[in-house]
Amino acid sequence: MTSLEGKVAMVTGAGRGLGRAMAKGLLERGAKVAMVERDRDARDDTVSGLDALALVGDVTKYLDAGLMFDETRVAFGAIHILVNNAGLGPQRFRDTDRSNVKKVWEIDPEDWLLYLLVNVSSHFVMTRAAMRYMRAQNWGRIVNVTTSLETMIDPANGAYGPSKAAAEALASMIAGGLDDVNGVTCNVLIPGGPADTRMISSTGIYADRSKLIRPEVMVPPLLHLVSEEGGEVNGRRIRAALWDPNRSSGENLERAGAPIAWPQLGGQAIHPQGDPRGNPAARRESES
Repeated sequence: MTSLEGKVAMVTGAGRGLGRAMAKGLLERGAKVAMVERDRDARDDTVSGLDALALVGDVTKYLDAGLMFDETRVAFGAIHILVNNAGLGPQRFRDTDRSNVKKVWEIDPEDWLLYLLVNVSSHFVMTRAAMRYMRAQNWGRIVNVTTSLETMIDPANGAYGPSKAAAEALASMIAGGLDDVNGVTCNVLIPGGPADTRMISSTGIYADRSKLIRPEVMVPPLLHLVSEEGGEVNGRRIRAALWDPNRSSGENLERAGAPIAWPQLGGQAIHPQGDPRGNPAARRESES
């Protein structure tokens, strides 16, 4: 079983759903955990009874991010793991039964900007703050939560889909930038289908919550990605629902994994011979 003794993790959006499950999983394996949640009531309810650092902050603001990382380092002495989980879901734009769908051009412009800020910019802001520590210690694990491609391009998902698509592209760029950075990785982790969180409203077929993926499925692949052994994994997206704890990590990475941002769909642009541009993620995949 993976031991994370001596490691320090920060999980954003840790007050509910996927974030709460992942934070608890890290704690159970011995990590020190800073649980970030903007909703003070949700944070207090989650942290109650847990040996964790409770932080209230805005993950979209660089000043807040810096203060949260500084507070975590003062409390625990280091920062090794960042899980970018905080986000807004599609429930703002429709019920699960899709009886009230808005066309993308009908959504409120303020909602559009808010989703880009929370679902994309927060990953940039928190990663930028984390890298100061991770590069200095030559050890770091960044895990970003996005979603499936069909969810990103579903016309019923308002600003949620495009914001998650942007987050996927950002994760690919972070991972590509880490190719020559010692000891630091970036990967994407998704449930692999609708999960039992507040992002899926209790209407229609999902009134029966047993049909949804349990948030706890995120824990086994997360533990591998943030482990010492997981340092060999960079630029991958993992579907947690396909991760079988009874299989080896190698089998699971093959079975549940794929490159971030579907680089196999790219590489079609026509560039002059010798042009340094191209698709680094696709090259990594073809060389592996």
